[in-house]
Formats: sequence, structure tokens, C-alpha cells
Amino acid sequence: MARQSISFTRPNDEWLKTQVDNQEYSSKSELVNDLIRQARNQQIEIDWIRAKLEKSENSGFTNDSKEQILARSKSKLND
Repeated sequence: MARQSISFTRPNDEWLKTQVDNQEYSSKSELVNDLIRQARNQQIEIDWIRAKLEKSENSGFTNDSKEQILARSKSKLND
């Protein structure tokens, strides 16, 4: 595992210490790695949503009513 030296602001350092003191994590390193994992997973979700939005925006507009769109969406869920 790569070793790094990082600095924290006082409030962030206190929060990290509290998490370790409460035995939520065994070390600050474990906690920081978990936070990075969570951020990476969130970015994957954000990228997925962004791709879906871009695809939808690029697919054009519809003249269908709200009810027609809803019915079509519900029928696709049941497929």
C-alpha cells in the first residue's frame, strides 16, 4: 500500500480522531480509505446518471402527454 503524508484542518482532524476513539474505525488511514471508496462509488453513480441524462436530452422531444409517458414507463417496468 502506498504511504502518504497529508494534513487536516483542526475540525477535520478532531472528527477523524472521534471516529477512531468511538471504535468506528481502527485508524485514521482506514477511515480516509473508506471515505475515498465512498466518494469513488458516488462518482460512478453520478457518471451513470449524467450519461442517462445526456442520452435522454439527445434523444429529442416528444409530443406525448404526461399520461402517455407514464403509461409507457410503467409498461417497461413490467417487461
